[in-house]
Amino acid sequence: MNIKEIKQIYFVGIGGIGMSAIVRYFCSLGKKVAGYDRAPSHITDSLKDLGVSITFDDNVSSIGNSFLNTDETLVIITPAIPNNSVLLNYFRNNNFTIIKRAKALGLISNNYRTIGVAGTHGKTSVSTLLSYLLYNSSIGCNAFLGGISKNFESNFVQGNVNSPVVVEADEFDRSFLQLTPTAAIITSLDADHLDIYDSHNYMLQSFNDFANQVFDGGIIIIKEGLKDQLNIKSTLTVKTYSLNKESEYYSNNIRLQRGRYLFDFIYPGDKIENLELFVPGLVNVENSIAAIAMALNMGVSPLEIKKSLSSFKGVVRRFDYKVENGSKVYIDDYAHHPSEIEFTLKSVRELYPHKKIAGIFQPHLYSRTRDFATDFAKELDKFDSIVLLDIYPARELPIEGVTSNTILELMASNSKRILSKDEVLSFVKEGDFDVLLTLGAGDIDRLVDPIKEIVNKL
Repeated sequence: MNIKEIKQIYFVGIGGIGMSAIVRYFCSLGKKVAGYDRAPSHITDSLKDLGVSITFDDNVSSIGNSFLNTDETLVIITPAIPNNSVLLNYFRNNNFTIIKRAKALGLISNNYRTIGVAGTHGKTSVSTLLSYLLYNSSIGCNAFLGGISKNFESNFVQGNVNSPVVVEADEFDRSFLQLTPTAAIITSLDADHLDIYDSHNYMLQSFNDFANQVFDGGIIIIKEGLKDQLNIKSTLTVKTYSLNKESEYYSNNIRLQRGRYLFDFIYPGDKIENLELFVPGLVNVENSIAAIAMALNMGVSPLEIKKSLSSFKGVVRRFDYKVENGSKVYIDDYAHHPSEIEFTLKSVRELYPHKKIAGIFQPHLYSRTRDFATDFAKELDKFDSIVLLDIYPARELPIEGVTSNTILELMASNSKRILSKDEVLSFVKEGDFDVLLTLGAGDIDRLVDPIKEIVNKL
């Protein structure tokens, strides 16, 4: 399939973060695009501003007549769409060409030198920073990101066709196996998506398959300590990075001054001194090591890296400051895995060591809640007070006996509760915190603006 020859595309699940980047790509080519999603969001609003027709009615009558032509319409679907979707089954039963989002991304990326950024966490932050470093260099960049870059104000970056493309390589549904990169980064291999993989070992096998799909002669930059979990073919160059342990790429002389990190970047045979990063959290210093390492290997100069890093603003919903008014701090974050919650809270404690920190967490998926309930309880117990919302089901049907209370019952905290979304706003109004975090990958983002408004008034 030559994806550039397609005349029109209909997206089922158009508002997903990965789907919407592909929508923006086709819009940039002048293609006719429309789609369906379950509910309006900031993303669907922004796509409508591009002229994309979007319906929230899972009904065939909501499809524009021109998209009913099976010969001219490509249908792209997200795995999050349930099998009982009326639209999905209409397209299936009427012989439309249907491909998953991952397949579409693979077809698009075949037109570029591809850098795949994989990992069970960290990939959005790393891929966004790497894109920014490349874009602001003589190399240039295209990108399909899993979050909204604050610098680009988008999850799609369009550059020269001769420039590489940075792709967030998602392990969910084995999506990243549709990619054949020329280079890759692997940030983490923690167990996740066990509803797809059944076991951690099966997940590791898929990461191994992804790594070995990198073209012979390519490079893989992997976090220190993870290489031994994979069996990477000898035709690839493998280099390691870490926050501050000796490896091929690491940081030294890290210090926090006036809200920014200063550090030296050490790499084989040289170093870049006094780099500045204004995105908070030591985890983001570590993420920057991975991005800088790949940028150097792609030909970005140390001077270009130093200049761009200091102006990097981060990613929406990744350690995203919403309020910092001298009295209260409110940070929103996408953390939805126990390890991500651990890293986020650790960074907040580092910045606000003597403050009372409250959290509002929305578990994502029944299966993830079931599989990691004990780990969630352990990390959420570290908050001074914690509120849980009901589980966001996404693509899943309920699992008997699995609720947010599954986590709550395992917690030792004396300040824990489950609240509805309306009750959460009342909790925030009480103001019994110095720092507030909202955490989760579901629709908790719809509470961010109301919470921000309340915290600003406290």
